[in-house]
Amino acid sequence: MKRIFLLFFATVLTIMSAHAGEIELRGTFQGENLYVKNPFAASGVGFCVYEVTVNGQTTTDEINSSAFEIDLGVFQFVIGEALIVGIKFKDDCEPKVLNPEVLNPRATFEISNINVTDENLSWETTKESGALPFVVEQYRWNKWVKVGEVEGKGSIQSNAYNVTVRKHSGENRFRIKQIDYRNKPRYSDEVKSISTKAEVTFGPSKVADKVTFSAPTLYEIYDEYGGIVFKGYGAEVNVTGIEKGRYYINYDNKMERFTKK
Repeated sequence: MKRIFLLFFATVLTIMSAHAGEIELRGTFQGENLYVKNPFAASGVGFCVYEVTVNGQTTTDEINSSAFEIDLGVFQFVIGEALIVGIKFKDDCEPKVLNPEVLNPRATFEISNINVTDENLSWETTKESGALPFVVEQYRWNKWVKVGEVEGKGSIQSNAYNVTVRKHSGENRFRIKQIDYRNKPRYSDEVKSISTKAEVTFGPSKVADKVTFSAPTLYEIYDEYGGIVFKGYGAEVNVTGIEKGRYYINYDNKMERFTKK
């Protein structure tokens, strides 16, 4: 839950490294080909690249030119299939892959089924094109809040997932999203569910040492400048160490405030 969601996902991005005369790219097939800028060899005879392999197979691409295309379509890969591309080159020169990003997984999932119970959100997908995390969000306190995450399986076939969720009283709204290397989120449709849980209350409004809820709940406490002071889940919050003043508290499906004495 605390994992920072970065623009580039270290575990799923194309990996490109150069060592001992070879560039290796790891990623997934997305239906596009690679393009390589290929300088002359340092000796002046011939070009830099002398062999290209895809998943261990030597390609038949025409590499004796200043730029060439690595045709991945001839291998009849399935979208999302793992690839390792090796580009071997001579000493004292180095080629450049112009579009390594085409091997990055993309957010292309489609939801075929989704269901919410009292403590669980489950869904099935098709048409994934590589492994990316699924983030589950719940609409609380006039905003979408992250409440779960699970690693995607990446298959274009049917995939099943579930996460534990905590409903608040009244109507609950959930959605699922993925973000790929383009930093463009893809969202599922919202799913709604009514909870019969009793509304949660808190007290006191003027606090000396702790805030107490009538039942365990997700909560957030902010200072008057909007800085978050506490967040979590429970039936009480110890606020002994915070400064005196006014604070804002989000809990259950409510947004209220209290004063620290």
